[in-house]
Amino acid sequence: MQRINCGEGVDPWTGARVLSEVPEIDPTSLVRDSDFGRFTYLGPNSAVRASTIGDYGYAMGSNQIAHAHIGKFVNIATGVRINPSNHPMWRATLHHFTYRSRSYGMSLDDDAEIFDWRAQDAITIGPDVWIGHNAIIMPGVSIGTGAAIGSGAVVTKDVPPYAIVVGVPARVLRYRMDDRTAERMQAIAWWDWNPAQLDAALADFRNLSSAAFVEKYER
Repeated sequence: MQRINCGEGVDPWTGARVLSEVPEIDPTSLVRDSDFGRFTYLGPNSAVRASTIGDYGYAMGSNQIAHAHIGKFVNIATGVRINPSNHPMWRATLHHFTYRSRSYGMSLDDDAEIFDWRAQDAITIGPDVWIGHNAIIMPGVSIGTGAAIGSGAVVTKDVPPYAIVVGVPARVLRYRMDDRTAERMQAIAWWDWNPAQLDAALADFRNLSSAAFVEKYER
């Protein structure tokens, strides 16, 4: 066996690397009409359109995101698709020559109503959500605070706060914490803390259970 270290790819999580208040976008990715918060990262070969990504959010790469409001501290693994485009099932054909008409040399203008319809099916993702590899979040869905989406899940309906969902279509497997602890955690809203507060509580984030954390920080 031979140990190998090679390649020119950039690892954003190496110990010597520090993210900043300026969003870091991989040069192979495309971003249009979108807003990124502080300490955010978008990995390679991704596309983000008409979306917002809150502070400390990251997407590892090969991600497609459209018409989504994504909260703070959201973790998006490789290959996740958020808001894939719906097609007009009611028409005689599903092909997009009927609404991207100009691309096919057709006589009519592109069908703006289809694009408006897609934009109205926006997605909302709360803070502290984790979305596993190759999961798909379908149009119009809301994902609650602290939820975890399993790898490969297809989310077709709203996800409650702190739920763990898996499967196709996604179903609730269990919850990360009991209802009362979840309510208290949302009241604490640590994701709105400033960097100094986060740093001061870092050891507790690492070592305390959810229940112990809310006991310590609830006001």
